[in-house]
Amino acid sequence: MGSIGSTLSDRQAVWAFVLGCVAVTLGVVAHLPMFAMARAMHYRLAGMPMDDLMVGGMALIVVGTVIAGYGLLPRNVAAQRAAAAEIVVAAPEDAPLGAAHWGLMAVLVVALVIDVMKPASLGFTVPGMIAEYGVPKKTVSLVPFFALAGTVAGSVLWGWIADVYGRKASILLSAVMFVGTSICGAMPSLAWNIAMCFMMGAAAGGMLPVTYALLAEMMPSRHRGWSLVLVGGMGAVGGYFAASGMSAVLQPVFGWRILWLANLPTGLTLVLLGALIPESAKFLLARGRVAEAEVVMRRFGATAQAARPPRVAAPRAPALRGLHLYGKLAALSICALSWGLVNFGLLLWLPADLVARGYSVGVSSRLLAESALIAFPTVFVAALLYSRWSTKWALATMIALTLAGLLLVLRLEMAGGGSPVLPVALLIVGTNGIIAIVLPYAAESFPMRVRGRATGWVAACTKAGGLIAQGLTIGGVALSMGSAAVLVMVPTALAFVLVGWFGRETRGRDLRDLD
Repeated sequence: MGSIGSTLSDRQAVWAFVLGCVAVTLGVVAHLPMFAMARAMHYRLAGMPMDDLMVGGMALIVVGTVIAGYGLLPRNVAAQRAAAAEIVVAAPEDAPLGAAHWGLMAVLVVALVIDVMKPASLGFTVPGMIAEYGVPKKTVSLVPFFALAGTVAGSVLWGWIADVYGRKASILLSAVMFVGTSICGAMPSLAWNIAMCFMMGAAAGGMLPVTYALLAEMMPSRHRGWSLVLVGGMGAVGGYFAASGMSAVLQPVFGWRILWLANLPTGLTLVLLGALIPESAKFLLARGRVAEAEVVMRRFGATAQAARPPRVAAPRAPALRGLHLYGKLAALSICALSWGLVNFGLLLWLPADLVARGYSVGVSSRLLAESALIAFPTVFVAALLYSRWSTKWALATMIALTLAGLLLVLRLEMAGGGSPVLPVALLIVGTNGIIAIVLPYAAESFPMRVRGRATGWVAACTKAGGLIAQGLTIGGVALSMGSAAVLVMVPTALAFVLVGWFGRETRGRDLRDLD
């Protein structure tokens, strides 16, 4: 807690953050009595009126989040942002990895697991929602659709918050929002579930960019690429495994709502993990907290210097422009779009499809958890391929694995039976490899003048794929898993060809060559 106290020093009010956390937690606890009273009905709350305690709890959550946000806000924000623009913090190219680096990676993996399991739980709640609310699949599709819309909004919002509040404080604030959104598990109407899922998506949307930003400032340059891939991949696979595992163990006993109520303990865990996450040295220097910044930089082997205009270097390779520039952007955009179609389309509806085939919720969740467990070791392989073999062909390999998974899903559909473990394992391996690689690769693939816009566009395409998949379902377009697999194969195969044609190797290359 001493580290949290250090982070909260020079903020508006430490007591406000603590008070906000307590208020949000009490607001969530106020919803638990209604959930407990529905035990005899297997925790079905549809149509039940919201009592005064629940309404008061919702008010506490809103007020508590605002108070916590105020408490974390730094003083003299304008002066801080002006100072931050004049500071560059970077780790030496050849600095060795120490205990601080490994510890930071471990903590951020846990944070990403908690973050990813929120949207990953959507698919495991869909069968229960359809059964309890008595609505068709296209109506329930509004829940993941608005959750994805929330992640889009969150991606924009948290980028600004991370610059104003600092990396560590923004993670703490998102954790407070996670705790508040756990009341989705006690909402008696589908409309309230949709609203809460939007908030959950908004809280989750910025965690990955903030994590990448923090790692980029702390990790030695030589180890930056593989560490980003490893942390992102392990967080993604671990989040899916946590969601499927919790569904297999808890949902048969407590119903689908328990997967949302689990946001309470996991969100509070994320708040406590804040004690192990260092604040950005750049943020500390901008606040004039030089002694604390020096301690952080010594631990991570970083250095600080005044920002200078980028120097012009003689290109050692043809500059990236014209057809090659737009071809690469198209390749990565279609790759990101395909990932969204698989992750927020096929994988999201797979639990409901298995239940429709006659599997119980517990059995289908267990099968998907086994698939995620099989996929877990391959994250290390993806990081190794990216850092030691080829950045371009590591991404192409992950796309190829996704294509193989889609082919096996099609074969499973045509055969009319069989175990989904291997097809789903390949899909999880491929898609999590893609999402772990595509954003770091995009950041290393474009000239400085368009790098931020290009990477942001590719990140937006990952969400756009999910919005398209859910939009089709909402529009009443009913596709079998086999038909959906065939349709997704088209952009995935196109992405594989375009990455092979327009992709450039970035391992060991000077990014100034792109200019």
